[in-house]
Amino acid sequence: MTGERGGTRLRLDIWHPECWTLEVTDRVADAGLLGHGVHDVEGRARGRFTAYGDTSEVVDALVAAIRDSRLTEAVWEVDQPRGADGDLLVPGSAARALVVEYDLERSINDALVSRGFIPDEPVRMEGGREVWPVVTTADRDEMRTRLDAVRTEMDAEVRVEYVVGPSTGLGDGSLPLSSLTERQRAVFDLARERGYYTWPRETSAADLADELGVAKTTLLEHLRKAESKLLDPPGR
Repeated sequence: MTGERGGTRLRLDIWHPECWTLEVTDRVADAGLLGHGVHDVEGRARGRFTAYGDTSEVVDALVAAIRDSRLTEAVWEVDQPRGADGDLLVPGSAARALVVEYDLERSINDALVSRGFIPDEPVRMEGGREVWPVVTTADRDEMRTRLDAVRTEMDAEVRVEYVVGPSTGLGDGSLPLSSLTERQRAVFDLARERGYYTWPRETSAADLADELGVAKTTLLEHLRKAESKLLDPPGR
């Protein structure tokens, strides 16, 4: 038996070019997608997705955009899973389950998985961004190197939104905050308290900025600096 290694849970906010999920969710802003897995089928990517929104009309518009996209090749509808009480297992009140075929080279899935970033929950696509909850056994130096490799390979923007590491109790929500400035910690703590890092999000960056009386760009800058420090190895 090999020795056990601690795991780290990350939430990655990603954009990359020539991606149909980003194109269609940017076009239909009131709807979103959940990604449940992508597979190589005879050299093509086939993924299971759920299109969701608050109304059937919005979801229909998103599915139409998926079918019309130059970046998709085929779309099949399948039965939508429901909970034991009959409720939809997705955000919103309307949903359609899909299988979508597209160019495997335009999927960022393999670039992440091959570097040890394993999806931990469905991937969420909204407003032209992808949010990937992943787990990895890489240490923090390795994470930086591997994420840089993903950025280079896919010409991608990758932001680390959240880190929970083994040294701080994986799963208990605790984080090594001692490296943050007082302002960064206050902003980061408020974001966690208000549900900014939950899925689905319970608040927005604009709402947090209003509560703190700062510009949205200022709030995001504080959060990104905090997130960057939390990804640094101890002592850096």
